[in-house]
Amino acid sequence: MSVDGDAVAQAELVREGGASPSELVQAAIDRIEDADGAVNAVVHRRFGAARREAEGALPAGPFRGVPLLVKDAVCHTAGDPYHVGMRLLAERGWVEPDDTELATRFRRAGFVIVGRTNTPELATAYTTEPVLYGPTRNPWDLSRSAGGSSGGSAAAVAAGMVAVAHGNDMGGSIRVPAACCGVVGLKPTRARTSLGPDFGEYWAMLTHEGVLTRTVRDTAAVLDAVAGPAPGDPYTAPPPARPYRACVDADPPPLRVGFRTTVPVEGTDADPDCVRAVRLTARLLERCGHRVEEAAPDALDDPGVGEHFAAVFTASVARDLDRWGERLGMQIGPDDVEPRNWMLAEHGRSVSGAALLAAVEHLQAHARRLAGWWSGGFDLLVTPTLPVVPPPLGRLPVRPDLAAVADLGQFTAPFNVTGQPAVSLPLHVTDEGLPVGVQLVAAYGREDLLVTVAAQLERAAPWSGRRPAPGSGT
Repeated sequence: MSVDGDAVAQAELVREGGASPSELVQAAIDRIEDADGAVNAVVHRRFGAARREAEGALPAGPFRGVPLLVKDAVCHTAGDPYHVGMRLLAERGWVEPDDTELATRFRRAGFVIVGRTNTPELATAYTTEPVLYGPTRNPWDLSRSAGGSSGGSAAAVAAGMVAVAHGNDMGGSIRVPAACCGVVGLKPTRARTSLGPDFGEYWAMLTHEGVLTRTVRDTAAVLDAVAGPAPGDPYTAPPPARPYRACVDADPPPLRVGFRTTVPVEGTDADPDCVRAVRLTARLLERCGHRVEEAAPDALDDPGVGEHFAAVFTASVARDLDRWGERLGMQIGPDDVEPRNWMLAEHGRSVSGAALLAAVEHLQAHARRLAGWWSGGFDLLVTPTLPVVPPPLGRLPVRPDLAAVADLGQFTAPFNVTGQPAVSLPLHVTDEGLPVGVQLVAAYGREDLLVTVAAQLERAAPWSGRRPAPGSGT
């Protein structure tokens, strides 16, 4: 019996009687216990509860018995610790009483949640190095970052602890760790998945929920299982014409594809390995029959966007601290959070209500200009996911400025503003063996096209058999 396949294969194994849910869950527990001492991806282990759930009457969903890890941010699970990387919450022993809508859908699909994964405090960094739990290390090189803010989830999937792990993306927080760790990371269309019941929007228009996987078919099948509106959602994404899983085996028509390797606004080239990854992907797409040209939306170079993005982002962090203060019955001060987040919150408190609305208006107008490129005749945009290869741990200064917080998200954050679907694929490896992600972006609502092309690329240049060696970089 092999339980090393992707989540779709594991679910098939259970349906066919080749393995029980208990066996799958115990195999995941064994892998976590074996690998996580070096990687530090799983910060809350719910092994006893997972074993009991696997032995019980699981829902007959498409992933019945498949183990899942959930990021310790935004998506909370009933009766489990929820710390969002905050020492203050850990000291209070904070436990959430309820499931979010997404957690409910994960359970309804048959997943068994075996633990919660590491995240930077308040999910505000592109590297997962909280003071509370310490850094998550990249399984390909333990001296390097696993990315953030879904770094624990990406590292756990890359290290083989589970086949699929939850993540969320406010400025690249699924795609950046996917690129660092050599896995698949799809940021769905805005409102494809629900943020209920706690939120209609979170961090204004920026937050998207999804998963990290090793295969495109897992990404597609999980999206089928969890997508759709919940009662009270302020809006929802347009429904797909067919299941995303069906798109995996389809051949796309010839598409018009643009690509770009220069860093938005800065105009400098990305790291040579990141440039090479995009150009190799462009040639691969040409061999697949697509028309590819060096072209991208001019709106990516709007120099005013950063200021308005920062206003929304930092005001959201200030609100997060106020909300936690309300829940804890205290006023949170500078000694209660990491210096980075206090700096962000202080900046956010300086943003007036009128300035915040102006920032949202500017970002919405920018999104129209940016998205217009797709309606003007292009089907896909290809860019590096990151402007650099996976950086060393400790790259983020202890007391950073806003630029230091934002400098890994230049290629990813624009599409949190537009709400377009974007996926990072592990299509390249450096000579030193480090993964390099390539980002594909489609028009709003077109995850079907992303899944189809991503699967086509996966068939042309398979990556799922590529695994980090035990003890990499030690």
